[in-house]
Amino acid sequence: MCPRHRSDVGQLTPLISTSLLSTYGVIALALLAANAPFISQRLAVLGPRPPHKSLGLRLIELIVAYFLVGAVALGLENNLGQIAPQGWEFYAVTGTMFITLAFPGFVFRYLLKHRD
Repeated sequence: MCPRHRSDVGQLTPLISTSLLSTYGVIALALLAANAPFISQRLAVLGPRPPHKSLGLRLIELIVAYFLVGAVALGLENNLGQIAPQGWEFYAVTGTMFITLAFPGFVFRYLLKHRD
């Protein structure tokens, strides 16, 4: 191997690790944010506790969480380089994935029997 080739690989390693860390970080954040409306009884996890938190209110929180995670992901993508243009397909897929990530919280809240 030539020395020039080794130095090029060394320069790419921090970029790859930053990219992977950002990717897994956004996925972990999405998993937490998607389940938070169903796990927490408070508004927006830290707000006041209403007497009864309805499914509609939880779905509104889920939509807000989707856009917040999207904003974080957009900021990280902007930090790594140029932002790729996205069509409606991207938002349809990411929205569906976010709803899928929320399934464990939904099961916990509405399908499991809780002891009083």
